[in-house]
Amino acid sequence: MWADVSAVQVYEQEEVQKLTERQKDILDAALRLLVEDGDNLTMAAVARRAKCSKESLYKWFGDRDGLLTATVRWQASKVRVVPVDQGRPDLMSLTESLESYARDWLKVISSDTSVALNRVAISHAGSGRDKLGEIVLQNGRFALAARLKPVLDAGKRAGLLVFEDAETAFRTFFGLVARDVQIRLLLGDWPGMTEAAIEEDAARATRQFLALHGAGKAQRAE
Repeated sequence: MWADVSAVQVYEQEEVQKLTERQKDILDAALRLLVEDGDNLTMAAVARRAKCSKESLYKWFGDRDGLLTATVRWQASKVRVVPVDQGRPDLMSLTESLESYARDWLKVISSDTSVALNRVAISHAGSGRDKLGEIVLQNGRFALAARLKPVLDAGKRAGLLVFEDAETAFRTFFGLVARDVQIRLLLGDWPGMTEAAIEEDAARATRQFLALHGAGKAQRAE
């Protein structure tokens, strides 16, 4: 039985599908403002850039935190998880799903918008200025984990993966994908994130993860 990989992803897909093209344009405008102005993002500034009224922003997104939440979700929605057979996936489909996830995630974090968004979130962390750090965590990293864990669990049930805890396995995979890329980007470095490099990095991270947690490793240890 082929199914969506998680209730979280279904919810996120539904939320994105509810957005009108006009609302997507507004979220893109908010992302561009974050790149250009950092933490000077205001409802008034977004309204001016998107050529809409503040009343429309408040109607659609509630308040600034609501707009930021929608903006982060819109950006994170670009990291997709290829569904696998929840009953018994094969190694090829599992590998494809992991590589696709890694590839999308690397593309997203290396974009100007994600770098700017994360820089602002870090600068606000612990300051009490807003909830951006929490918003980025909940709708970024934690939501991304919730999307991939069902794939990992399906791989475990099929006897393709060996691990005790899905969260720990996810963190291992996440670390293999990210390496030092995100911190270098946040500090202004550009670690050669070309399309070809991203493809290679995603494939390498998947191979390394399967070497660590693939069923073949457990069999060799017996």
